[in-house]
Amino acid sequence: MAPSSKELVLRPGMAFTGVKVFSATMHRDREVLGENVTRWISDHPESQVVSIVMAQSSDASFHCVTCALFFRN
Repeated sequence: MAPSSKELVLRPGMAFTGVKVFSATMHRDREVLGENVTRWISDHPESQVVSIVMAQSSDASFHCVTCALFFRN
């Protein structure tokens, strides 16, 4: 199956200085992915999130969800 992705631009036109990538393949890891992203954002108040890209890819056996945070310090 082809990967699918969605992007949420929070601050149009603002350049980013870093990227933090979260990914999960196992069911339990996918369930807590959002909590891990939220925790990272909370633990890094100096990082202003500019854009978020969510992607999912699948094959016959596995589903991988990836969240990329583009941020500016």
